[in-house]
Amino acid sequence: MPIISMIIFLLISLFFVVLIQVHLFEIAFTKLGLTPETTLLLLVGTLVGSGINLPIFELNIKNPRHLVTFSEQKMVWELFKPSTKDKMIVAVNLGGCIIPVGLCLYFISLNVINPLSLLIAILAISLLSYQSSRVIPKMGIGMPMFLAPLIAALLALVLDPDHAAHLAYTSGVLGVLIGADICRINQISQLGAPIASIGGAGTFDGIFLTGIIAVLLA
Repeated sequence: MPIISMIIFLLISLFFVVLIQVHLFEIAFTKLGLTPETTLLLLVGTLVGSGINLPIFELNIKNPRHLVTFSEQKMVWELFKPSTKDKMIVAVNLGGCIIPVGLCLYFISLNVINPLSLLIAILAISLLSYQSSRVIPKMGIGMPMFLAPLIAALLALVLDPDHAAHLAYTSGVLGVLIGADICRINQISQLGAPIASIGGAGTFDGIFLTGIIAVLLA
């Protein structure tokens, strides 16, 4: 319903305002070497992008009668191609996936993270995320919120203490994306929804929050 979508959007906006006021995002991005201007741009992009899902491909659904209706989905999705009967659209969320992954690629391009340390950390977080994540019907793929960022921060402090923040963010984001989302792509038809969006919860998604929390802990 439009009213429910509006309430969710307002709650997300309020959540962002609170976090900005206590400077959590500023602290995290400062540790990553980003300027206040870049930090603000990322925050705005993440907030706006949390309502934008970009379709990738479609999957056949074995039991279409179990699908929830579009009225239960994000209203903004209707701006894009709707799914057809017996089909599920797999998409990526701009704010909850594309922006965090883009930031990871930027940090990797700086060549400040030891490649071996990065590989070890990503593999460890990917395995942890796969083992601890579960498909939740009509909701998405869930996992303990603080588990991945905590392990990412600890690994970063052990493997590369001089660049712990960058390693924690990059391994946390990419590890959760690979382990909890990509490795479970063959199970998403169990969600019982016409849309499966990677990073689709935007600011509340595991991919986004893992990176922020990992940096704060590192």
